[in-house]
Amino acid sequence: MQTNQEIPSALERRIDMSVPMAEIDKEVESRLKRMARTVKMPGFRPGKVPMKIVAQTYGAQARSEAIGAAVEKVFGETVREQNLRVAGYPRIEPKDVAGSDALEFSAVFEVYPEVVPGDLSEQQIERPVLSVGDAEVDKTIDVLRKQRTTFQIAERAAAEGDRVVIDFAGRKDGELFDGGQASDFPFVIGAGSMLKDFEAAVTGLKAGESKTFDMTFPEDYHAKHLAGQTVQFEVTVKAVEAPVLPEVDADFAKALGVADGDVAKLREEVKGNLEREVKRRIQAKVKEQVMDALLAVTPIEVPKALVEAESRQLADNARRDLEMRGMKSQDIPVEPAWFAEQAVRRVKLGLIMAELVKDQELHAKPEQIRALVEEMAQSYEDPSELVRWYYAQPERLAQAEAVVIEDNVVGWVVDKAKATDKPVAFDELMGNAA
Repeated sequence: MQTNQEIPSALERRIDMSVPMAEIDKEVESRLKRMARTVKMPGFRPGKVPMKIVAQTYGAQARSEAIGAAVEKVFGETVREQNLRVAGYPRIEPKDVAGSDALEFSAVFEVYPEVVPGDLSEQQIERPVLSVGDAEVDKTIDVLRKQRTTFQIAERAAAEGDRVVIDFAGRKDGELFDGGQASDFPFVIGAGSMLKDFEAAVTGLKAGESKTFDMTFPEDYHAKHLAGQTVQFEVTVKAVEAPVLPEVDADFAKALGVADGDVAKLREEVKGNLEREVKRRIQAKVKEQVMDALLAVTPIEVPKALVEAESRQLADNARRDLEMRGMKSQDIPVEPAWFAEQAVRRVKLGLIMAELVKDQELHAKPEQIRALVEEMAQSYEDPSELVRWYYAQPERLAQAEAVVIEDNVVGWVVDKAKATDKPVAFDELMGNAA
């Protein structure tokens, strides 16, 4: 066996290798002998087929397998001897060398980059700070009340927050256009399901009243044949319904899972769930800053093979998500190339974090994994059931282990960087800011 290595680029390698044909011929003969012991052919008893016939029938297969095994063996030995970390699979390029008594070929592949995490001491990381008190609990309960809004007939003009039931017909150049008419159509004024100009025209009308008005669709309207066009609508209001929020009482508490209807207990549960959600969101914001900091101080080139594999995985995830939403993925083509930028980021972070975990011994400890699982279980009616579920199969527990490792890396980076606490408004953190 002979080898010769070339370095075409930072991560790409080309190794020229050769294997004596005598070795391959010997392996082919060995494989044919093993086949001859069990091969079955008409007219012969098992194991009694003449070697010449076995070779004629299975010679090509045996040679192909022998060459594949020889290439795999010599490639594996070579990368181990040269201490190369191969990323992805090699591309084997056979060489046609006339008169050679050896099988000569080249293996082209990529290697993992050397990762040296940079200095984090000047990286700024802001930790959002928020304490959950009565005001935050009240806001959350108000959201829960709005989610359970009912409506009742109102003998007055329609206003913001009311649900109206209307008939309408839209005309462009005097002709009805597709999708521009409906009967008994309900919508809530201010909910955003209709264009603002349409809602404004309906606001102030009472049940039984009609109105004709012109309206111009936005330039970026999703229906291209209407984008930027001025049309005329005729609207008749058939009902105006005022919103009615449920009282925060025993019935409300029971509807939210508090069996005995204790409102104080409901508030305690809301606060506990809210504290967990606030903690999760704060952790997510800190994590995002940590990942940006790691990328900023550790510029690395990533193997194309890893990026392509990650892009395919992200595309597969997107297809599954579409199917879970009831869509047919074949009707909406999802290309791996769409996820290339995200894949590069994920691969870089994966390599950097793996290096940190190894160098700084940031592996997940059993007690950390247990604590995380128990914390996640707190939002379930029977926490012990979820804990048992996680510990029933190693692959489930591996998910929790990965989260702990990531948290360990985040904590280590925050300790090394310039981290400051920054108070944050509840609505801003929860995404409700105006």
